[in-house]
This record gives sequence, structure tokens and C-alpha cells, in this order.
Amino acid sequence: MKKLLTGAMFAAMASGAQAQDVTLQLKWVTQAQFAGYYVAQAKGFYEEEGLNVTIKPGGPDIAPTQVIAGGGADVIVEWMPAALAAREKGLPLVNIAQPFKSSGMMLTCLKETGIAAPTDFADKTLGVWFFGNEYPFLSWMSQLGLKTDGSAGGVTVLKQGFNVDPLLQKQAACISTMTYNEYWQVIDAGITPEQLVTFKYEDQGVATLEDGLYVMEDKLADPAFQETMVKFVRASMKGWKYAEENSDEAAMIVLENDETGAQTEAHQKRMMGEVAKLTAGSNGALDPADYERTVASLMSGGSDPVISKAPEGAWSHVITDKALQ
Repeated sequence: MKKLLTGAMFAAMASGAQAQDVTLQLKWVTQAQFAGYYVAQAKGFYEEEGLNVTIKPGGPDIAPTQVIAGGGADVIVEWMPAALAAREKGLPLVNIAQPFKSSGMMLTCLKETGIAAPTDFADKTLGVWFFGNEYPFLSWMSQLGLKTDGSAGGVTVLKQGFNVDPLLQKQAACISTMTYNEYWQVIDAGITPEQLVTFKYEDQGVATLEDGLYVMEDKLADPAFQETMVKFVRASMKGWKYAEENSDEAAMIVLENDETGAQTEAHQKRMMGEVAKLTAGSNGALDPADYERTVASLMSGGSDPVISKAPEGAWSHVITDKALQ
């Protein structure tokens, strides 16, 4: 990824200080979902902190938890259900900041299937993302008392790719969508909002925290690493708040970093507008009440919960207490 030497970096070099390297692994491809980090890089916020940040895009075959476990990143963007499930399985991830306050996850259904409420999911096929994204869905179905093995009275799970084809081709009654992305892909494909029924996880009481920043617990115990993360979180939140207030500019910065050329200006500007609604209200510090809500949701799956017990040490304010002073 291209990096420009700004005045701040030249000053650091002239004074003999060496920029601290940080590698950030994103949860998905370059898009406005991660605008705050690209803005922080483009506007020189990282360099002002003496950081040299490499932003690694994700993709359909990239699991951030596996990347950080293998030493391929210092910090990752991950959804809390995946992070807590990984922690219970032995990967000691710790949430150090939470730029996203609200959940953007939904199930989007064709009205013609007869689905008007969650009770209508029974005996329907539902598209679900995996690679750690399935946990909120599985928790919700458990709370509804719906089995996910395709048995009578339950639901059939279609392992959904990262597109909306199952709904367009009527392979599924509902598919997983985000308020800022896939829902609009359905609309752009020619289906009107009136032909759809949407269920936001937030409205169903099963919303879980998304797009938090996670590091390994042993590294967080290192004072030097803590100092680096304080700088990183401070600059990142500066980037996020700039993106909220300058959404069109932020979208264009994202486009400049999209080396695949797959994104469009119209889609990224719309996405940034929707993402700004989810980051609004967060200064970057994890709200313990939001954390407890997420844990309660993940543990409320009856005989098959996402996590079997309340985690210990899964989050810390040690970084944000210093970064946000």
C-alpha cells in the first residue's frame, strides 16, 4: 500500500525518532466500513503520532482472528461474537476500542414468501454468512427456538456468499445484509423496498457489537505496545470523527485506496452515510453495558449457546482511558 512521507514523518526522521510500525487487518475489503482508518492515514493523523500504519484489506478467505493468531497483524477489526467465540476456544483476544456503537446487521426477506415476523421463519431457507459472522444469527435462532439443521419446524441455512444472489434468484426467503451495503445491492438490482421485509438485529434485541479493535492479551501487557496502541486508537478515532463530519470526502479517500477498482463512487458515498450512523455516539471507548448485552445474547442460546460462559478479561479500557483524554 502506498505511503506518503508527510512533514510530520520528516520531522520525526530529522529528530532521530523512528516511526513505530503497526499492521491493521480489516474484516473485509477496502470500503467505507473502514473509512476512519483510511482517513487517519490520508490526513496524516497516524504520522502525527509517529506511526507507520499498514492497512491490510480482508476478503472472503481471510479471517482476522487467524491472521492475528499467526502474527500477521498487531490489531484487527472484528465483530465481538467472533472474537469472544475465538477467546473461548483459546485465542486470547482483547477489545481495546469500539468505534461502532450500533449494529448494521439485518435479515432482508422477500415479502412474497409470506414472512412478516420472525415467527414466520419456520420451514424457510435463510442465507447466512459464515467465517465468524454466523454467531449473531445462531444466537437469534436459538432464542426463537428454531433449529438450524433443516428439520421440520426449523430453518434451513444456506451458506451465503458475500453477495445477494440467493435472494435475487429466490434460493432463499431471506438473506443476511448490512444496512450500509448488501441491502442497497438488493435495491440496485431492481427490487423495491415495498417488496422487502427487513429485520434489524438491533430491533430484535439480539444486536451484538461489530467492528471493534482487538489485540492479543500478551502483547497488551507490554507497556511499549500499550503506548503504540494509545497513539493508534487516538489517531483512528480522529479519523472516524472526521469521516462522520465529511462523509463524501471520506468516501473518496476510500476509493483512492481501493486497489481492485471494484468500488463505485455512488455506492461508497451512500455506504459512508450509513456507516456514520453506526459510529455516531461512540468516542471509541467500549460501553460496558453494550458488552454485557452482547455477552447475554451470545449465552442465551439454550442448549447450544455461542459461548458457554461469561468471558473474563475480554475487554480493557487501558488504551482508551489514555487515548481519549
